[in-house]
Amino acid sequence: MKLLKRVIASVDQYPESILVVRQQTEQRLPSHQHDKAQLLLVFGGIAYLQTRERDFYIPSNHYLWIPKNYPHNLMFNTQDLHIINIYFPGKSLGGFYDEMGIYPVSKLLSEMLSFSEKWQGNYFKGSWEYSFLNTLKHLLPKEDLKKFSIQLPTTDDQRLNTILDRLRATLNENITLEETAKQSGISVRSLTRLFQTKLRITFIQYVKMLRIIRAIELIKDGNLNMTDIAYEVGYSNISAFSNNFQQLTNMRPTEFKAMSSK
Repeated sequence: MKLLKRVIASVDQYPESILVVRQQTEQRLPSHQHDKAQLLLVFGGIAYLQTRERDFYIPSNHYLWIPKNYPHNLMFNTQDLHIINIYFPGKSLGGFYDEMGIYPVSKLLSEMLSFSEKWQGNYFKGSWEYSFLNTLKHLLPKEDLKKFSIQLPTTDDQRLNTILDRLRATLNENITLEETAKQSGISVRSLTRLFQTKLRITFIQYVKMLRIIRAIELIKDGNLNMTDIAYEVGYSNISAFSNNFQQLTNMRPTEFKAMSSK
């Protein structure tokens, strides 16, 4: 709790400043919020954002926009992960700025970040650094990028969480609703209703997202080719794997690999 209070105090210490932080200060903190909006940029790994309703996955070379006073907590999967946090003050500008969203880092944003790569700490109105960072903020919605849409609903239902753990452990197998219901000792109808009422998602949609999330992790590892990755996450057809991957990430697996290796 002391670390959490220290982080929040640091972020909100100067209400009018733009704060740049380049350490993983928010890793594994309990759910929290701050009075400033947060731009979190991820390079070299995968970050996980947890909210009360959903888990979000932020892959390498993507950024996350978190509105002000939005409860969240973050986790990271690797020590070589490089992140940049930029905290912005002020009233919400509506639209883009009121919604939590994950987007790819564009060439323009990448160049602006490269230009400011040594900046750290608080920047105040009247400084050219503040003006530069404020311009960066206002450019974000104008790029009109597609959201990265992989987000898993969560639940406190222990029976369902046991089923979800089993699904994660058997992604390379032929997973069906009928077989999962049988293994869990409940009817197909009951399992279907459990997913709909507790997760507000279908069984098939949940499995599809689990498989693509695992594929993203394997692509990042770089030890398997794309065909092997498809088989590893339960696809016997590389075309179906590629189509489902694009459906959820707005890019083909090969495009995602090229972006992640930059």
